[in-house]
Formats: sequence, C-alpha cells, structure tokens
Amino acid sequence: MIHVCHDGVAHVDRQAAFAYVADHRTVPEWMFGVTRFEPVGDRVRGVGARFDASMRIGPATFDSRLEIVEWEDNHRIVLSSISGFRTLSSWQFDDLGDGRMRLAVDFGYRLPGGAAGRAAGLLIEPLVGTIVRRTEHALREQVSRIS
Repeated sequence: MIHVCHDGVAHVDRQAAFAYVADHRTVPEWMFGVTRFEPVGDRVRGVGARFDASMRIGPATFDSRLEIVEWEDNHRIVLSSISGFRTLSSWQFDDLGDGRMRLAVDFGYRLPGGAAGRAAGLLIEPLVGTIVRRTEHALREQVSRIS
C-alpha cells in the first residue's frame, strides 16, 4: 500500500473539528474529489459504520465501500475499504493546548495489478499528495468557520 501523510495545526476546538469530520454529510465539503459519501445501513458513527463513496480524480471516478475500523471519540477515525478502490485512511486530532489542534491525515491506497493498475497509477500517483494537502487545508478552513 502506498501512503501519503500530511498534518497541519489550526486554532480550532478539537472536539468541534472531530464532530465535523465524524458527520458523514460534511465529507464532500472538505474531502477533495469526493462526490458521494453515503451510509450503508442505519449506523453512521463508530466502528462498523459503512459508507459507499465515489472520488473523482481527473477524468476517472473511483468507487469504494468503506468501513470505520477504528474510532476514538475526539481523537481518531480510521476507514478501510472493504470493496472497490482499495484505501486505508486515518484522521487524527491532537490537542496542542492554547486552543490549537493538530490534524494528521494518512491516506493509503493500493492500485490493482496489470494494465489497469498501471494506467490508474499514471493518473493517480502524481495527484495524491496534492489531494491530501488540499483536503487537510480545506478541512482546517471549514472547521475554523464552525468553532
């Protein structure tokens, strides 16, 4: 799996930031390229919650079914794909004191093998770092508005 990590510090309330990220309805507002993030079933928070997601990267759209595999209130959320485009992403919120919070994002992905994987790699790999940085930046901006 290929991982891209990025973090940033913001003057926002950690609990407010976590609540915003934990609300599945806000994901398309801050996650660059996400066009769909819909719950599968009634559970929308905590370990075991599942979501169907679509991410547009350039001319391609990648679909995944994601499941929350780790959840620590006000601190950490980890999602793993269980079908479709293979991803593993974590969102960690650390209180730094003085009203500051660090948001650390780790986005991992695995491309399929063969010609399809090579073609997807040519499209995705140059963009993933930019996508993660833009996502983290957009998330800090959105959260700054609500806290």
